[in-house]
Amino acid sequence: MNIREMTIDDYENIIELFKQTPGITLREADSKEGVKNYLLRNPKLNFIAQEDDVTIGCVMCGHDGRRGYLQHLVVHSKFRNKGIGEKLFSKCLTNLKKIGIEKTHIFVFKDNEIANLFLGFLIDSF
Repeated sequence: MNIREMTIDDYENIIELFKQTPGITLREADSKEGVKNYLLRNPKLNFIAQEDDVTIGCVMCGHDGRRGYLQHLVVHSKFRNKGIGEKLFSKCLTNLKKIGIEKTHIFVFKDNEIANLFLGFLIDSF
């Protein structure tokens, strides 16, 4: 498994992963142009996980200069419970801290049971 910085060339693969994942909602901001602009404004903060060149995980993260914002943390269902989500999450927090962002907001829909269980796990782990 390899984790690397996301590029706009990954767009189709991550959108497909989002569409396959219950609890993920796509909006106009998730258009290719919107994601391209987000990646340009937030370098070194958005990542994908790959296995054999197949995208199996993703996290999108940005900031406003004071606070970080983490959304769209997704791991393909066949690859869950292997620490991939935690590695993606940690990579974002580490890189936010490198640029002086110490507090991060994490957005999860209250009815997204899988994400809320994972968030509970992360809170207990950190």
